[in-house]
Amino acid sequence: MNKETEIKLRASRETLAALREHALLKKRNKSGWQQRELYNQYYDTASRELAGAKVALRIRRDGETYIQTLKSRGQSVAGLSERNEWEWYLDSPTLDLGKLDDSCWPASLATLDKSELQPLFTTDFVREYAEIAWGRGKTKVVIEAALDLGKVLADGREEDICELELELRQGEPEALLELAEALAAELPLTPCDISKAERGYRLFDADSYQLRLPAPSLGVEQPLDDAFAALAWHLLGSTQRLAEQYRFNGHWRLLVDWVSQLAELRALLSSLGQAAPRATSHELRVTLDALLDDWRPRLVAGFDDDSARQQAPAQFAEELAGTRWGHFSLAASRWLLSRAWTAQRSHRGERQGAAALGNWLTRQLGDEAGALNLARYQQQPEDLSEQLPRLERLLVWLRLARGVLEVPETDRLYGELSKLAELALRPLDAEQLVARRGQAHTVATLKAWKTLTR
Repeated sequence: MNKETEIKLRASRETLAALREHALLKKRNKSGWQQRELYNQYYDTASRELAGAKVALRIRRDGETYIQTLKSRGQSVAGLSERNEWEWYLDSPTLDLGKLDDSCWPASLATLDKSELQPLFTTDFVREYAEIAWGRGKTKVVIEAALDLGKVLADGREEDICELELELRQGEPEALLELAEALAAELPLTPCDISKAERGYRLFDADSYQLRLPAPSLGVEQPLDDAFAALAWHLLGSTQRLAEQYRFNGHWRLLVDWVSQLAELRALLSSLGQAAPRATSHELRVTLDALLDDWRPRLVAGFDDDSARQQAPAQFAEELAGTRWGHFSLAASRWLLSRAWTAQRSHRGERQGAAALGNWLTRQLGDEAGALNLARYQQQPEDLSEQLPRLERLLVWLRLARGVLEVPETDRLYGELSKLAELALRPLDAEQLVARRGQAHTVATLKAWKTLTR
């Protein structure tokens, strides 16, 4: 068994051509670009039980060689994935079921009749590949860079394959992100947190691609630094998957959720005080603000205007044709992997980062709720929009960490605060003023709100 650590980056044909000549890759290219054609047949049962278990089984033809491969999905965030992989060389393109024994076969599929496995879809592509190597401090990094161009074919449907795949052969995972981030700063490369196998299954069923990652399990005694990292990884991974699926099918709700989770990530970055000094996250926050400044107005327009919704997929394709979104995703991943927010913080920041989540969160939400001063916005509802950042800081922690709060009716508090935040986003008119005033009053009378502000 091997552990595969790689990152996939969606590209265009023009970008693939530019990568072959990119100065950074040319400088570190130790082998020159080589080419091979890869034909891949994926197998599953008619009811797609392997897909349900997050397992991919294929036979690859590489020249005159046949390779049977079994992969189990591991951790995957923002395109950076770690998976277990087993390979066996075969004499013919026929599944060898005897290789699929208990040493590799998942326990969740122990009762599966393997004779029911059948060809399901193909992923055929041309791969240009090279060994990229350089010294990183006192260690050597070796990465295989692969430019893949071809198609996924399933049940009469197809999707293009056009991507850069970077696989770590030697060194630390952070080196993958450093290389990917440097390339994405100059070329439109988007982290693509979907495997070729998942694309095949998605052609059968568009909803088979899992959009929402499981929410992190947080504990009352968990250090704030660890809780923050878990939540930030979760939100970043979710935004990436939402972007991928919206690019694929253009469903409006996916765009709404993408913008919402970008806002949550922005709120999270600014909520830690001295535990995450503002200077450490400045570049990330600037890019998030620019994304939200561009996409929130389109979202607000689309709530009441169907033509705005219809224009959004083309606008999103234009976003992906630039470098902003892809570079941000990779920069944020590297920032999280290195825990950059902990660098050069004060002793007070160190203590805060090590504080138990339950104690910190109760104080933090109490401070935010008190500073919100809802009584003012019952009198001056026209000014509520200025408090949107504070509302979003409250909401992101209430949504993802409410289980560690000893506050009554937190679900209701989250729901009513969400309504208030939505009103703060809406264009202002006489009806909205009345709605804002009434909703501010509703939140102020909740038991949970009174508990936080006492």
